[in-house]
Amino acid sequence: MMLYVHGFNSTSHSTKAQALKKWLEASGRGAEWACPDLPHQPAAAIAELSRLIESAKFPVKLVGSSLGGFYATVLAGRYGLRAVLINPAVHPHLLLRDAIGPQKNWHTGEEYEFTPSHLNALAAMDEPAPAQPTNILLMVETGDEVLDYRAAVAYYRDCHQIILQGGDHGFSRFADLLPFIDAF
Repeated sequence: MMLYVHGFNSTSHSTKAQALKKWLEASGRGAEWACPDLPHQPAAAIAELSRLIESAKFPVKLVGSSLGGFYATVLAGRYGLRAVLINPAVHPHLLLRDAIGPQKNWHTGEEYEFTPSHLNALAAMDEPAPAQPTNILLMVETGDEVLDYRAAVAYYRDCHQIILQGGDHGFSRFADLLPFIDAF
């Protein structure tokens, strides 16, 4: 199973989630794709992803983007899984401090209040370093306008890394690298 973990205020309808789904379907592997629409509460999101992993009938590989990259890091360490992280959020409890207040999901329009309790939940999951660095492939583009790619390069320094010049937070080369992601 390729478990795609979407980012903050996103869903399974994100561009990368859908690109992975279509690529797997074109390869006759559509049944391997999974991407739940995660709740905005971090503990609930991790619990839902954990249930999927624990009930999977296929080996699981995580592909996480932005906040989903953080969640994938947590889960890779907990379950000993391989994870490919796309422009991941490093220490999101610090990054998202300015997001406190009203939020709206980009795909569903759902509105909710992002509170300090969200940050506290993220802080409780944060680790000083990835638990199993050899199971992680970091992929960043230096042109990420949302997150500083250097923070990810430093945090994941003991992991496999691909650093591409230019690009953006959406990781513009994602579709081109799907065969490589699959092979990791």
